[in-house]
Amino acid sequence: MGDNQIEFQPIGRRGACPAGETLLDCARRLGVELGSLCGGIGKCKGCKTRGTEGTLSQPTPVEQAAFTGEEIEGGWRLACQSYPQSDCRVNVPPESLNTQQRLQVEGREIDIPLDSPIRSVACKLEPPTLTKPVADAENLLEKISGLGPIDLDIHVLGDLSTRLREWNWNLTAHIRNRELVAVSPPGSRPIGLAVDLGSTKIAGYLIDLDTGKTLASQGIMNPQISKGEDIITRINLAIRSPGGRTLMADLVQEALMKLAEDLCSEIGAKTGDILEAVIVGNTAMHHLLLGLAVRQLARSPFVPAVRGDLNVKARGIGLDLAPGAYVYFPPNIAGFVGADHVAVLTATAGEWGHKNVIVLDIGTNTEISLIARGKITSVSCASGPAFEGYHIRDGLRASPGAIEKIYLWGEGVSYKTIDDAEPIGICGSGILDAVSQLYLAGVLDRGGRMLKGSHSRVVEKNGRLEFILVPKEANLRVPEISITQKDVREVQLGKAAIQAAMRILVEREGISEIDKIIIAGAFGSYIDISNALAMGMLPSLALTRFHQVGNAAGIGAKLFLLSSAKRKEIRDLLSRITYLELAGTPEFSKAFTRACLLEPYHLNPYARQD
Repeated sequence: MGDNQIEFQPIGRRGACPAGETLLDCARRLGVELGSLCGGIGKCKGCKTRGTEGTLSQPTPVEQAAFTGEEIEGGWRLACQSYPQSDCRVNVPPESLNTQQRLQVEGREIDIPLDSPIRSVACKLEPPTLTKPVADAENLLEKISGLGPIDLDIHVLGDLSTRLREWNWNLTAHIRNRELVAVSPPGSRPIGLAVDLGSTKIAGYLIDLDTGKTLASQGIMNPQISKGEDIITRINLAIRSPGGRTLMADLVQEALMKLAEDLCSEIGAKTGDILEAVIVGNTAMHHLLLGLAVRQLARSPFVPAVRGDLNVKARGIGLDLAPGAYVYFPPNIAGFVGADHVAVLTATAGEWGHKNVIVLDIGTNTEISLIARGKITSVSCASGPAFEGYHIRDGLRASPGAIEKIYLWGEGVSYKTIDDAEPIGICGSGILDAVSQLYLAGVLDRGGRMLKGSHSRVVEKNGRLEFILVPKEANLRVPEISITQKDVREVQLGKAAIQAAMRILVEREGISEIDKIIIAGAFGSYIDISNALAMGMLPSLALTRFHQVGNAAGIGAKLFLLSSAKRKEIRDLLSRITYLELAGTPEFSKAFTRACLLEPYHLNPYARQD
């Protein structure tokens, strides 16, 4: 029997799998880093994959216990239990990959018709002479007159004469709509900047506007977090502190410029080469960057200062890009659902079809949209900073050494850290795993109470119980890392907000079936769906109905950067969106209280049970 060819997507690795080799062993040999905390015996379900083409061995009893009938029929398998029987194509969900490969998958290119608002035109001008002493600006405008009437940004004019002579009258003119926004040396590639301005993290992408290729990408922490982890604290600072609004804007502007400088240095460019930028963020981030009033965001009826999209000169908001560069801000939906969610909806629209779909962007603030019957209903809920690793005693952001995966087996504990570094704390996906695993192991009851004597690692300190995840070892530099009762409560509050919001959306629309749940955001890419189902953060549906799409807000920002058509389409999309303010729904409090319980749940009692 010859070798079978196996292709792992979306990583793009392909190679031979000898007879008798499991899919897990084949993946690791080909450099696809699947997780397996249980040592490959099928208990932790960390190596979940989905076969899309070809034949695998029959599901083992372990797999039949791990997946529902619909999931197995849909191709879901455990790589450690599966043996290829033919050439196969296998899809690996983000939760089964290590951090680095997840980031690589998130950075995949976008296949759309390129329609940037920037047009770049190569020009060779005739130098002025005594017989034809044409002014430099008019010389250039005459050369590009075939494009129609063109206005000239005054900041482009400032150095135009010097540049024309330096470049021997050869240049590239960059026009946005009917305005000349920059000139550059001949052969220069036009570049743009797409930014997902999160309340905790800022992600930036430098894009070639001619090809759509991502030239560089990077994530940094939002410096505003030093002034408050949650949005309301930052809004209050902007309202009550003298100069608070200016301070909050300055912090982000400085961070964006540093991010732009770092990205440009990777490709040997300068920030002055960036011709266009797109920034998406929640409504508060949008307003604080632009220096808009935010008092009304924190008061009923929680309305934004502006809902429509904006085109703002970069220099007008403290960004030193190309002389006449603009920043495009897509529209907001409501006071607490902003352009970042608009970007998520734009990036995922191709996956909706004619089905009932929930789009979920999990973070400190979680935005949720239900797409059904041709309309979209959106809500926002304060899920808290626990999912970012904050408000957890030994929590930290996702960085090397952060525990990101956890599996309990009897009295034993297995975990995986980012980059396989020595453990120094626990990040958001790890704390979610921990609470779910402790509940499944009987260490926590359904109310989230930690039970004395339930496990050898449950200890009492200062009258309070905690679970020792990583014991302190005298000969190692590894600190003791524990899960406290307070940590559990923080996770319960976050997951309850999400569950209650989804319940209300579905019940108000009278939907009896959810066909797909799209999970966006960095945290959404890292969570283990099975653990999220077990503890009740996500509804009990087959794994085939969940799709983790990574930083869809960043992808949406790229789409807006590269396509004028997408900017027009979003106005039509907005007309289909209805915003539901949870603070005004009397059933939310009851739904929230019920959702605090640690147990699986169904969005609708009449939904099909898988």
